[in-house]
Amino acid sequence: METKQKTCRQRVRAELRKEIDRLKSLFESYQRGEETTADGESFHEHGLSFDYVSAGTFEGQKEGYFRYQISYGGPSDEFRFYTDAGFSLHRVEYRFMDWFDGAKVILYGKDLELLEQIFDHFKDCGTVEHVFNQAQE
Repeated sequence: METKQKTCRQRVRAELRKEIDRLKSLFESYQRGEETTADGESFHEHGLSFDYVSAGTFEGQKEGYFRYQISYGGPSDEFRFYTDAGFSLHRVEYRFMDWFDGAKVILYGKDLELLEQIFDHFKDCGTVEHVFNQAQE
């Protein structure tokens, strides 16, 4: 008997929890000055890309966002950082997508605090402004 795979909506919170736990470990190691975690992972090698997706890039997309893409394919996941013109955050979302299905969670509490710290890190090292300017060219 074939078992039906759960929808992204059914899976998104568990996937978010795994990714938050991994990011927390990686970012805390980085903040302590450690190049890698005990299992050999590095914050700066985690994820596939950090870029800016301009408004209107995708059908129905009204707002631009910074994308921290963790994985791509089936499934894929990413964090989306929505900012004002001065790059101040007003919302962070986690997106989990798998073959014509997708779900999102808006971050709050400690999860939001962690992603705010990570976004501030990208901003402090000039990455936010750089990828924004690249997208405008």
